[in-house]
Amino acid sequence: MMDRLLAMETFVRVAEAGSFAAVAERLNLARSVVTRQIAALEAHLGVKLLTRSTRSLHLTPEGAAYLEKCRDILGLVAAAEGDLAGERQAPRGVIRMSLPMSLGLRRLMPLLADFAGLYPEVEVMLEFSDRRVNLVEEGFDLALRVSTRLDPGSVARRLGTSRMAVVAAPAYLERHGHPTRPEALLEHQCLGYTLAPQSSWTFLIDGAWRSVPVRGRFQANNGDALLEAAERGLGITCQPTFITAEAVRAGRLLQLLPDFPLPELDIHALFPGHRYLPHRVRVLADYLAERIGSPPFWERS
Repeated sequence: MMDRLLAMETFVRVAEAGSFAAVAERLNLARSVVTRQIAALEAHLGVKLLTRSTRSLHLTPEGAAYLEKCRDILGLVAAAEGDLAGERQAPRGVIRMSLPMSLGLRRLMPLLADFAGLYPEVEVMLEFSDRRVNLVEEGFDLALRVSTRLDPGSVARRLGTSRMAVVAAPAYLERHGHPTRPEALLEHQCLGYTLAPQSSWTFLIDGAWRSVPVRGRFQANNGDALLEAAERGLGITCQPTFITAEAVRAGRLLQLLPDFPLPELDIHALFPGHRYLPHRVRVLADYLAERIGSPPFWERS
Protein backbone atom coordinates (compact mmCIF):
# COMPACT_ATOMS: atom_id res chain seq x y z
CA MET A 1 0.00 0.00 0.00
CA MET A 2 1.32 3.43 -0.95
CA ASP A 3 2.44 5.72 1.86
CA ARG A 4 0.68 8.85 0.65
CA LEU A 5 2.52 11.31 2.86
CA LEU A 6 5.86 9.86 1.82
CA ALA A 7 4.81 10.00 -1.82
CA MET A 8 3.69 13.62 -1.43
CA GLU A 9 6.99 14.55 0.19
CA THR A 10 8.89 12.82 -2.61
CA PHE A 11 6.78 14.64 -5.20
CA VAL A 12 7.56 18.01 -3.59
CA ARG A 13 11.27 17.21 -3.56
CA VAL A 14 11.25 16.12 -7.23
CA ALA A 15 9.26 19.20 -8.29
CA GLU A 16 11.65 21.53 -6.47
CA ALA A 17 14.82 19.80 -7.63
CA GLY A 18 13.57 19.24 -11.19
CA SER A 19 15.22 15.84 -11.19
CA PHE A 20 14.46 12.27 -10.12
CA ALA A 21 18.16 11.45 -9.96
CA ALA A 22 19.02 14.37 -7.66
CA VAL A 23 16.29 13.41 -5.20
CA ALA A 24 17.28 9.74 -5.29
CA GLU A 25 20.89 10.66 -4.53
CA ARG A 26 19.85 13.01 -1.71
CA LEU A 27 17.65 10.33 -0.13
CA ASN A 28 20.16 7.56 -0.82
CA LEU A 29 17.59 5.62 -2.86
CA ALA A 30 17.60 3.99 -6.26
CA ARG A 31 16.20 6.28 -8.95
CA SER A 32 13.63 3.61 -9.78
CA VAL A 33 12.22 3.82 -6.23
CA VAL A 34 11.60 7.55 -6.58
CA THR A 35 10.08 7.08 -10.03
CA ARG A 36 7.72 4.37 -8.73
CA GLN A 37 6.56 6.59 -5.86
CA ILE A 38 5.60 9.37 -8.27
CA ALA A 39 3.96 6.91 -10.67
CA ALA A 40 1.92 5.38 -7.83
CA LEU A 41 0.83 8.86 -6.72
CA GLU A 42 -0.24 9.77 -10.25
CA ALA A 43 -2.14 6.49 -10.57
CA HIS A 44 -3.91 7.11 -7.26
CA LEU A 45 -4.90 10.64 -8.30
CA GLY A 46 -5.73 9.74 -11.88
CA VAL A 47 -3.79 12.70 -13.28
CA LYS A 48 -0.35 13.39 -14.68
CA LEU A 49 1.69 15.52 -12.30
CA LEU A 50 4.95 15.74 -14.22
CA THR A 51 5.94 15.67 -17.86
CA ARG A 52 9.31 14.05 -18.51
CA SER A 53 11.79 14.11 -21.35
CA THR A 54 15.36 12.94 -21.59
CA ARG A 55 16.63 16.35 -20.47
CA SER A 56 13.86 18.11 -18.56
CA LEU A 57 11.10 17.71 -16.04
CA HIS A 58 8.08 20.01 -15.84
CA LEU A 59 4.95 20.29 -13.73
CA THR A 60 1.63 19.90 -15.48
CA PRO A 61 -1.06 22.46 -14.52
CA GLU A 62 -2.57 19.78 -12.27
CA GLY A 63 0.88 19.10 -10.83
CA ALA A 64 1.46 22.78 -10.04
CA ALA A 65 -1.88 23.01 -8.20
CA TYR A 66 -1.24 19.75 -6.34
CA LEU A 67 2.27 20.88 -5.36
CA GLU A 68 0.82 23.85 -3.49
CA LYS A 69 -1.65 21.61 -1.64
CA CYS A 70 1.11 19.16 -0.76
CA ARG A 71 3.17 21.95 0.76
CA ASP A 72 0.19 23.03 2.86
CA ILE A 73 -0.52 19.47 4.05
CA LEU A 74 3.09 18.67 4.83
CA GLY A 75 3.36 21.96 6.70
CA LEU A 76 0.36 21.04 8.86
CA VAL A 77 1.87 17.61 9.55
CA ALA A 78 5.13 19.26 10.56
CA ALA A 79 3.20 21.65 12.80
CA ALA A 80 1.39 18.81 14.55
CA GLU A 81 4.58 16.84 15.07
CA GLY A 82 6.44 19.92 16.24
CA ASP A 83 3.74 20.79 18.77
CA LEU A 84 3.70 17.27 20.18
CA ALA A 85 7.46 17.15 20.47
CA GLY A 86 7.61 20.60 21.98
CA GLU A 87 10.04 21.46 19.19
CA ARG A 88 12.89 20.25 21.37
CA GLN A 89 14.37 18.26 18.49
CA ALA A 90 17.02 19.69 16.18
CA PRO A 91 15.68 21.46 13.08
CA ARG A 92 15.45 19.27 10.01
CA GLY A 93 14.15 19.44 6.46
CA VAL A 94 14.54 21.72 3.46
CA ILE A 95 14.65 25.54 3.60
CA ARG A 96 14.25 27.34 0.27
CA MET A 97 15.34 30.94 0.62
CA SER A 98 15.54 33.95 -1.69
CA LEU A 99 17.91 36.77 -0.78
CA PRO A 100 19.26 39.92 -2.42
CA MET A 101 22.45 39.52 -4.39
CA SER A 102 24.73 42.05 -2.67
CA LEU A 103 23.48 41.58 0.90
CA GLY A 104 23.42 37.81 0.45
CA LEU A 105 26.87 37.36 -1.02
CA ARG A 106 28.67 40.11 0.90
CA ARG A 107 27.18 39.68 4.37
CA LEU A 108 24.88 36.70 4.81
CA MET A 109 26.64 33.87 3.01
CA PRO A 110 29.13 33.29 5.90
CA LEU A 111 26.23 33.28 8.38
CA LEU A 112 24.24 30.81 6.30
CA ALA A 113 27.25 28.53 5.89
CA ASP A 114 27.69 28.56 9.67
CA PHE A 115 23.97 27.81 10.11
CA ALA A 116 24.26 24.79 7.81
CA GLY A 117 27.20 23.58 9.87
CA LEU A 118 25.25 23.95 13.13
CA TYR A 119 22.22 22.03 11.83
CA PRO A 120 23.37 19.14 9.62
CA GLU A 121 19.81 17.80 9.17
CA VAL A 122 18.69 21.00 7.44
CA GLU A 123 19.03 21.30 3.65
CA VAL A 124 19.57 24.93 2.61
CA MET A 125 18.62 25.94 -0.95
CA LEU A 126 19.51 29.56 -1.78
CA GLU A 127 18.54 31.78 -4.70
CA PHE A 128 20.48 35.03 -4.98
CA SER A 129 18.46 37.61 -6.90
CA ASP A 130 17.39 41.23 -6.59
CA ARG A 131 14.00 40.50 -8.12
CA ARG A 132 10.87 40.27 -5.97
CA VAL A 133 9.87 36.63 -5.82
CA ASN A 134 6.37 35.25 -5.25
CA LEU A 135 6.94 33.05 -2.22
CA VAL A 136 3.79 30.97 -2.61
CA GLU A 137 3.92 30.40 -6.37
CA GLU A 138 7.67 29.75 -6.41
CA GLY A 139 7.76 27.59 -3.29
CA PHE A 140 10.07 29.66 -1.07
CA ASP A 141 9.97 29.28 2.71
CA LEU A 142 11.23 32.81 3.20
CA ALA A 143 12.71 35.74 1.31
CA LEU A 144 14.90 38.53 2.60
CA ARG A 145 13.93 42.02 1.50
CA VAL A 146 15.69 45.34 2.07
CA SER A 147 13.27 48.25 1.93
CA THR A 148 11.93 51.32 3.66
CA ARG A 149 8.43 49.80 3.56
CA LEU A 150 6.69 46.51 2.82
CA ASP A 151 3.61 45.77 0.78
CA PRO A 152 0.34 45.84 2.76
CA GLY A 153 -0.52 42.44 4.20
CA SER A 154 3.06 41.15 4.13
CA VAL A 155 3.87 38.52 6.75
CA ALA A 156 7.35 39.50 7.89
CA ARG A 157 9.86 39.71 10.69
CA ARG A 158 12.34 42.56 10.99
CA LEU A 159 15.88 41.17 11.25
CA GLY A 160 17.83 44.42 11.35
CA THR A 161 18.52 47.70 9.60
CA SER A 162 21.13 49.24 7.36
CA ARG A 163 21.99 52.90 6.93
CA MET A 164 22.34 54.47 3.49
CA ALA A 165 25.42 56.40 2.41
CA VAL A 166 26.14 58.82 -0.41
CA VAL A 167 29.66 58.14 -1.70
CA ALA A 168 32.04 59.06 -4.50
CA ALA A 169 35.66 58.42 -5.47
CA PRO A 170 38.31 61.01 -4.58
CA ALA A 171 39.19 61.33 -8.28
CA TYR A 172 35.61 62.24 -9.20
CA LEU A 173 35.43 64.83 -6.42
CA GLU A 174 38.74 66.37 -7.49
CA ARG A 175 37.32 66.90 -10.98
CA HIS A 176 33.79 68.00 -10.06
CA GLY A 177 33.96 69.29 -6.50
CA HIS A 178 32.31 68.22 -3.23
CA PRO A 179 28.57 68.83 -2.90
CA THR A 180 27.99 70.49 0.48
CA ARG A 181 24.20 70.28 0.45
CA PRO A 182 21.85 67.70 -1.10
CA GLU A 183 20.45 70.28 -3.53
CA ALA A 184 23.87 70.45 -5.21
CA LEU A 185 23.53 66.83 -6.40
CA LEU A 186 21.58 67.99 -9.45
CA GLU A 187 24.85 69.40 -10.79
CA HIS A 188 26.57 65.99 -10.50
CA GLN A 189 26.46 62.58 -12.18
CA CYS A 190 24.36 60.40 -9.85
CA LEU A 191 24.42 56.66 -10.48
CA GLY A 192 20.90 55.22 -10.59
CA TYR A 193 19.47 51.92 -9.30
CA THR A 194 17.01 50.69 -11.92
CA LEU A 195 15.08 48.20 -9.75
CA ALA A 196 13.81 51.18 -7.76
CA PRO A 197 13.75 53.89 -10.44
CA GLN A 198 14.14 57.29 -8.83
CA SER A 199 14.60 60.82 -10.06
CA SER A 200 15.28 61.97 -6.48
CA TRP A 201 16.98 60.92 -3.24
CA THR A 202 15.45 61.65 0.16
CA PHE A 203 17.37 63.49 2.89
CA LEU A 204 16.62 64.94 6.29
CA ILE A 205 17.11 68.68 5.64
CA ASP A 206 16.49 71.30 8.32
CA GLY A 207 14.45 68.82 10.36
CA ALA A 208 12.17 67.64 7.52
CA TRP A 209 12.39 64.82 4.96
CA ARG A 210 12.80 66.24 1.47
CA SER A 211 13.21 64.68 -1.97
CA VAL A 212 16.16 66.09 -3.87
CA PRO A 213 16.27 65.72 -7.69
CA VAL A 214 19.18 63.73 -9.13
CA ARG A 215 20.21 62.68 -12.62
CA GLY A 216 22.99 60.75 -14.33
CA ARG A 217 23.92 58.80 -17.41
CA PHE A 218 24.96 55.50 -15.77
CA GLN A 219 22.43 53.10 -14.22
CA ALA A 220 22.36 49.45 -13.15
CA ASN A 221 20.09 46.94 -11.44
CA ASN A 222 22.71 45.92 -8.87
CA GLY A 223 24.36 47.88 -6.07
CA ASP A 224 27.77 46.26 -6.50
CA ALA A 225 27.81 47.36 -10.14
CA LEU A 226 27.09 50.93 -9.06
CA LEU A 227 29.80 50.67 -6.40
CA GLU A 228 32.31 49.64 -9.09
CA ALA A 229 31.20 52.54 -11.28
CA ALA A 230 31.62 54.96 -8.36
CA GLU A 231 35.09 53.63 -7.53
CA ARG A 232 36.06 54.20 -11.16
CA GLY A 233 35.03 57.83 -10.90
CA LEU A 234 31.84 57.76 -12.96
CA GLY A 235 29.77 59.60 -10.38
CA ILE A 236 28.08 59.65 -6.99
CA THR A 237 26.05 56.71 -5.73
CA CYS A 238 23.64 56.24 -2.84
CA GLN A 239 23.96 52.72 -1.46
CA PRO A 240 23.39 50.74 1.76
CA THR A 241 26.36 50.47 4.10
CA PHE A 242 26.45 46.69 3.61
CA ILE A 243 27.75 47.55 0.12
CA THR A 244 29.86 50.66 0.79
CA ALA A 245 31.50 49.98 4.18
CA GLU A 246 34.81 48.43 3.05
CA ALA A 247 35.35 50.87 0.18
CA VAL A 248 34.88 53.82 2.56
CA ARG A 249 37.18 52.33 5.21
CA ALA A 250 39.86 51.69 2.58
CA GLY A 251 39.56 55.23 1.21
CA ARG A 252 38.50 54.16 -2.27
CA LEU A 253 35.28 56.11 -1.70
CA LEU A 254 34.50 59.12 0.46
CA GLN A 255 31.20 59.55 2.27
CA LEU A 256 29.40 62.77 1.35
CA LEU A 257 26.77 64.91 3.08
CA PRO A 258 27.20 63.31 6.53
CA ASP A 259 25.06 66.07 8.12
CA PHE A 260 22.03 65.11 6.02
CA PRO A 261 20.77 61.63 7.01
CA LEU A 262 18.91 59.36 4.61
CA PRO A 263 16.05 57.02 5.58
CA GLU A 264 17.22 53.75 7.14
CA LEU A 265 16.51 50.51 5.32
CA ASP A 266 14.82 47.65 7.15
CA ILE A 267 16.00 44.10 6.55
CA HIS A 268 12.96 41.81 6.71
CA ALA A 269 12.36 38.09 6.42
CA LEU A 270 9.13 37.61 4.46
CA PHE A 271 7.06 34.45 4.84
CA PRO A 272 4.44 32.88 2.53
CA GLY A 273 1.10 34.09 3.86
CA HIS A 274 -0.36 33.08 7.19
CA ARG A 275 0.63 29.43 7.02
CA TYR A 276 2.25 27.48 9.79
CA LEU A 277 5.91 28.45 9.92
CA PRO A 278 8.09 25.33 10.19
CA HIS A 279 10.40 25.05 13.17
CA ARG A 280 13.49 25.06 10.94
CA VAL A 281 12.46 28.38 9.33
CA ARG A 282 11.80 30.01 12.70
CA VAL A 283 15.20 28.83 13.92
CA LEU A 284 16.87 30.36 10.85
CA ALA A 285 15.05 33.68 11.30
CA ASP A 286 16.07 33.79 14.99
CA TYR A 287 19.65 32.98 14.05
CA LEU A 288 19.88 35.72 11.41
CA ALA A 289 18.30 38.35 13.67
CA GLU A 290 20.80 37.56 16.41
CA ARG A 291 23.83 37.46 14.12
CA ILE A 292 22.98 40.60 12.12
CA GLY A 293 22.44 42.62 15.28
CA SER A 294 21.51 46.27 15.80
CA PRO A 295 23.39 48.17 14.55
CA PRO A 296 24.36 45.52 12.00
CA PHE A 297 27.78 43.95 12.28
CA TRP A 298 29.14 45.60 9.11
CA GLU A 299 28.57 49.04 10.69
CA ARG A 300 30.29 48.00 13.94
CA SER A 301 33.54 46.78 12.36
